[in-house]
Amino acid sequence: MSKKEVFRIALEALRAHKLRSFLTLLGVIIGVASVIAVVSVVQGLNDYVTAQVMEFGSTSFSVSKFSQGFSSLDDYWRESRRHNLTLEDMAAIEANCANCQLVAGVYNEFKTAKRGNKSAENVDLRGVTINAPYIGSAMELSEGRHFAAIDIDHAREEIIIGADVADRLFTEGEDPLGKEITLDGRIFTVIGIAERKGQFLGSPQDNFVRIPISVFRKMYATSTRSLNIQVQSLTPKDMQLAMEETRVILRSRMHRGYNDDDGFAMATAETFLDLWRSTTAAIFMVMIIVASISLVVGGVVIMNIMLVSVTERRKEIGIRKAVGAKQTDILRQFLAESVILSALGGGLGIGVGILIALLVSYLSPLPAVIKLWSVVMAVLVASAIGIFFGIYPARAAAKLDPVVALQAE
Repeated sequence: MSKKEVFRIALEALRAHKLRSFLTLLGVIIGVASVIAVVSVVQGLNDYVTAQVMEFGSTSFSVSKFSQGFSSLDDYWRESRRHNLTLEDMAAIEANCANCQLVAGVYNEFKTAKRGNKSAENVDLRGVTINAPYIGSAMELSEGRHFAAIDIDHAREEIIIGADVADRLFTEGEDPLGKEITLDGRIFTVIGIAERKGQFLGSPQDNFVRIPISVFRKMYATSTRSLNIQVQSLTPKDMQLAMEETRVILRSRMHRGYNDDDGFAMATAETFLDLWRSTTAAIFMVMIIVASISLVVGGVVIMNIMLVSVTERRKEIGIRKAVGAKQTDILRQFLAESVILSALGGGLGIGVGILIALLVSYLSPLPAVIKLWSVVMAVLVASAIGIFFGIYPARAAAKLDPVVALQAE
């Protein structure tokens, strides 16, 4: 038989059992859709994280007591014995680093902010120096102003609040500027409101307040805290030089020997991305493997249905053989049915997978990233599954003895 005749007969057989054919397709549809949706979500998540982290800037880096992530508990205990970074360290970098344009220091503490009978809990309280808003991901204000040098020098009890804090402490339409907020018994006057940034991976970015670092030092014992130092180089080309200068300055101040570790950690946007990739790579691979398993399940379903079809159509097979059909003709006919089922399921699965990716993009900040290789892979795998799992039923049909087959009821 010609290829055209083989596929015509196969399509007629599938149309004769529409419901069974559709139920058989479901396994492949779900498998292909899962692979495409998972690849899209994973790639979209990576692109989203990269875009957010790169806002930190190509000229900025941070210096802190602890590294970004620990490979073991021993590393944590080793780093916990390091000296705390101080404002004096920050001042030394500012005075001696020729390739550093801006230097800032930040202390962090989580507190509850109150106003009247309203409160905002677990607020990220940041004591900052004057340059803090301009390094890395610059903090823009929707209203008010940033701290001036005189505010920090005179330890004025003024505060800049994030959008979430403003929402929780003030009624809709109320202007927070000039109003008072209480933190640990101290009353602060609102002088600025930060622009809303939204959430990042489910974590709010607007649940913070900023106060002058001089006020923070009065309120809390900074001798037991380590300062987070933020540095911005003159240009992207100068960042490596700025990092090396900063390393030399701090190692000298800490009297580190040649074979000693730095005693502090330096991080750039790429550092955070490397940590993200190493942390999530295995998880993403497992997700894709689990999604791919459903494709195999779909192939098993196709094989079972085709075996049932062979059993039901033994008499038809016997008649075809009796009038001259060869084993290869029967083999090609049933194999064509299997391939058509898997290819059709793959096509529908691609459509469903793309719809899922678009839906996820619509309901979340993740972009819909449909990779061509994932679509091609899904089609090839679906076709391969149709051939692989269709061979056994097709061979079983082709090897039927026509006399035995004609005796089937």
